[in-house]
Amino acid sequence: MRPVVISLFAATVLALAACTPEAPGGGDAMPPADAPAGTEVLPPPGAPGEPQPTTATDPAAPFREDFVLIGTEPFWRLDIKGGALSLTRPDDPAVTTGKAILQAASGAATWSAVAGDKAMTVALTAKRCSDGMSDRTYPYVAEVKLGDLVLKGCGVSASEFAKLPPQ
Repeated sequence: MRPVVISLFAATVLALAACTPEAPGGGDAMPPADAPAGTEVLPPPGAPGEPQPTTATDPAAPFREDFVLIGTEPFWRLDIKGGALSLTRPDDPAVTTGKAILQAASGAATWSAVAGDKAMTVALTAKRCSDGMSDRTYPYVAEVKLGDLVLKGCGVSASEFAKLPPQ
């Protein structure tokens, strides 16, 4: 009978040795400091007593899509497409930049670029805006600066602009 008890005891010890150690209160325990490398057991995300995972929001995320900005008196339109800026006005040649630098905070964004020999800055702020000539309202107030020229108007994502009925 003794050999059977010893065999059962030995089998139980071996089976337990193959298991991952359990920490007090449940969950996997960390291996001892002298354990071989690569045997770490990381706690699951959100485990009690561990740093909780956070999801940092990117304030620039809403502004990474294409936009259409428009203004009246004088009439103008600025397209932001793939980060490039393109300003058109009826009486002046179009002004286009390469990819602009985007900076954003909660509900606001600024694109900066150079057009020819002039600095161009485009600002969008999340605030209801009317173009003053139609019944349309837009989700952003827009301001475009090209050298000394300052244009004020409204903005909307290009995908939402495409859904608007023609004027």
